[in-house]
Amino acid sequence: MRLPFVLALTYLTTLPAFAQNWRPLFDGRSLAGWEQHGGKATYKAVDGMIVGTAVPNSPNSFLCTKETYGDFVFECEVFLPNALNSGVMFRAQLDPATDRVYGYQCEIDPEARAWTGGIYDEGRRKWIYPLSYNEPARSAFRLGTWNTIRIEALGPELRTYVNGEMASRLVDEVDARGFFGLQVHSIGPAEMIGYQVKWRDIRILTDSVAKYRLSPKPSVREVSLRQNQLTDYERNHGWRMLWDGKTSTGWRGAKLAGFPDKGWTMKDGVLTVEATDGGESTGAGDIVTDRLYSDFELDLEFMLTPGANSGVKYYVDPELNQGAGSAIGCEFQILDDALHPDAKLGVDGNRTLGSLYDLIPPKNTDYGRNKQTDAIGEWSRARIVAKDGRVEHWLNGEKVVEYDRFSQTFAALVSYSKYKDWPNFGRWPAGAILLQDHGNKVSYRNVKIREL
Repeated sequence: MRLPFVLALTYLTTLPAFAQNWRPLFDGRSLAGWEQHGGKATYKAVDGMIVGTAVPNSPNSFLCTKETYGDFVFECEVFLPNALNSGVMFRAQLDPATDRVYGYQCEIDPEARAWTGGIYDEGRRKWIYPLSYNEPARSAFRLGTWNTIRIEALGPELRTYVNGEMASRLVDEVDARGFFGLQVHSIGPAEMIGYQVKWRDIRILTDSVAKYRLSPKPSVREVSLRQNQLTDYERNHGWRMLWDGKTSTGWRGAKLAGFPDKGWTMKDGVLTVEATDGGESTGAGDIVTDRLYSDFELDLEFMLTPGANSGVKYYVDPELNQGAGSAIGCEFQILDDALHPDAKLGVDGNRTLGSLYDLIPPKNTDYGRNKQTDAIGEWSRARIVAKDGRVEHWLNGEKVVEYDRFSQTFAALVSYSKYKDWPNFGRWPAGAILLQDHGNKVSYRNVKIREL
């Protein structure tokens, strides 16, 4: 039986020392301590609950705490009986000029993709921890019943749980402090007018946060957005920086004995190939790793300028094609699809952003959604996983290409591609990693790798 709110508060004070550290953020009777920003959805205190109701022609709405918080353990219960998207903002920020709430959001997702507990960067970087990183957690949330959401924030370490199941494990240093916000998402279809989401038992613990965090689930992947440095988790799991953020150590020109004298710049932890004439390897030239890699996981961030073309190649043999053009290897295409003409060439989009260049077009193999691409001039995330012949391309947290480089299908694709004249293309046991010069300005950072 559920205790009335006043009795529940009395009960909390009788629990052991751990429970006494909790402080309610909602008094069960009013919205004291909260204020609304963003859209025009309605929020009411009803029977110990906060009830948010969607209204048409409104942007996203947020009921926000007036107080801000840094390190904490937060819990609430949420009830969502319908298809109304929602979320809990934490360490959130406000643009007072536009009344726009932005920042970290623990997603509450009623869609088939089931990403409740994933971390979305509202109004900024979009998805930074989608549950494509943690498939088992997708089944934790249940529509039509009360669910417990737990958020832990200690320094840059952000963790979320749904009904006790660890959902997200993120390291990020953008916002160290901010407010909480309960979201009622904007709605489109007329039949969603009046849809509701409900919250109750909203509480926070701010003392001895490290002591009361839950032990992370070992199988949940940690994603770090710290720049050019590894976390303890990454070191323990075999990661190392492929570019150190400062020097050319470990890299050389694809057709040179050393690193290019000009055309590649390193500043403020960013590695940039500068613009020249837009040609393939006609400026500074491609750069490759000194070491060769066989089975590996590569993770990096890239930023495109308008109309730019570049690429990340792997299983590269730098000794091939010492003439004009780029070194030979499999390529994760980096491209402004809207402005660069290469996007319209090839077959069925197999030269667009995220593709296995000239071979396999990108598509979301898990959810059937469009590519999650950020705007030009912002950082995007690329990930390549190669193990026992199986290769995956990931773009901003979603798998967009998957293939077996030893399969007959791959061989057939190669035979009709620009690579058909290179014997055993893509099947070499190991190769270098390459960043491509295609005559346009493109930047890279946070380049790291682990051998599998």
